[in-house]
Amino acid sequence: MKVKNISKVVGQMPVRDPFILSAYHYDLYPKGNGKMGPDASLLKGKNIGQDFDRDADWRMYHGETIPGFPHHPHRGFEIVTIAAEGFADHFDSKGSKGRYGNGDVQLMSAGSGVLHGEMFPLLNDDKDNPFRLFQIWLNMPSKSKLTEPNYKMLWSEKIPEAHITDENGGKVDVKVILGEYYGVKSQDPLENSWAKDKNHHVGIALVEMDPGTKFVLPAVAASMNRFVFFYDGTSTISIEENNMQQRQLADLAGDEEITITNGDQKAKILILEGEPIGEPVAAYGPFVMNTQQELQEAFEEYRRTEFGGWPWGDKETDIVNPKDTGRFASYNHGEEIDKP
Repeated sequence: MKVKNISKVVGQMPVRDPFILSAYHYDLYPKGNGKMGPDASLLKGKNIGQDFDRDADWRMYHGETIPGFPHHPHRGFEIVTIAAEGFADHFDSKGSKGRYGNGDVQLMSAGSGVLHGEMFPLLNDDKDNPFRLFQIWLNMPSKSKLTEPNYKMLWSEKIPEAHITDENGGKVDVKVILGEYYGVKSQDPLENSWAKDKNHHVGIALVEMDPGTKFVLPAVAASMNRFVFFYDGTSTISIEENNMQQRQLADLAGDEEITITNGDQKAKILILEGEPIGEPVAAYGPFVMNTQQELQEAFEEYRRTEFGGWPWGDKETDIVNPKDTGRFASYNHGEEIDKP
């Protein structure tokens, strides 16, 4: 069976090993207030810290004056953050910081433990600030879970792309974040990533399809888990004669060639695929380990050390870069700077 299941995504996507979680955020934030927060009342209809109302045009999540997620810990997995629209500010306990957005991707291995914050500054004061973000938790095998935390940027301009023209002249553009599609290989994954070994068949890609075009996923392996998420488009797409609406996820066979056909409007899809790690998973909140004992040890170590502490000021858990800062990444307290 090529198409195992098609489901409506409300909140997190129902993905499987090697993926732990895949979340999609799309917020129509209003104009900024000059201080990188929304120029709108937060007292009416906004439940700060609990605001996950999917019917709302925009959510603050856990930010109090600026949207985002103030500092919090992670251990035992890798986070792939795709900032498709809008901007994100990153700070962590390793002394790294940065700003990225409008197509940039961040790879971050939590490894043995890291404390990080990700805030979403609203930089436009004269127009709205639409924000679109994917956050994908890619698990790590037990041998890699306590490796040194790591972080790198994939700048939008440098992410490899496959450009396909079909027999009718329509175009399909594939942004290859991890893996290989149509002969185009991604940049190198992080050193301890499950994606490092090409035999694990890890693939993450964003695909934009012109109306009426087709995109083919090749047969790879029966053991591989494969998902397609249709996240933007006013028409429908079909996967092997199964129609899909916007915000639906298809669970697909990994050992079958899969043809995706677009309808009469542009469509954007996310591809997630990879071989399962096949190890026990013990996950709670921000930690993903193999056993309950390892989870307990992770919480105990975090309470004791805070994974190195927060070097950006005790009270600044929701810190952002200055408003006029461009896109950049700074590592190890500014010892290394990376820009697009």
